[in-house]
Amino acid sequence: MGASLRYIQVLAMAAAFLAGSPAMAADAKPDAKHGGDLAKRWCSSCHLVESDQKQADADVPSFGAIAHRSDFTAEKVAFFLLDPHPKMPNFFLTRTEATDVAAYIGSLRK
Repeated sequence: MGASLRYIQVLAMAAAFLAGSPAMAADAKPDAKHGGDLAKRWCSSCHLVESDQKQADADVPSFGAIAHRSDFTAEKVAFFLLDPHPKMPNFFLTRTEATDVAAYIGSLRK
């Protein structure tokens, strides 16, 4: 039951996110380079964010592992980053920053 409720919450957030202004959507293209810079600064203390990184927490997935999940979508990751969650510190990312980090993770899929 909890997973279903969580799925509904993610879908509701996605609908709200996608209902943003058309002008904002036209201007906002994900910037994977900026997302990589943010990930190195904020996420690398726990996650492996790039292949040459020397240290990370063994109990959390690397960004490469997240990117290669069969159900990966950049949108899902961006929504996850915007939703407070207990296992990660609450970084107050803007929508643009969350989208950029998700784009960076998606770039690792290739």
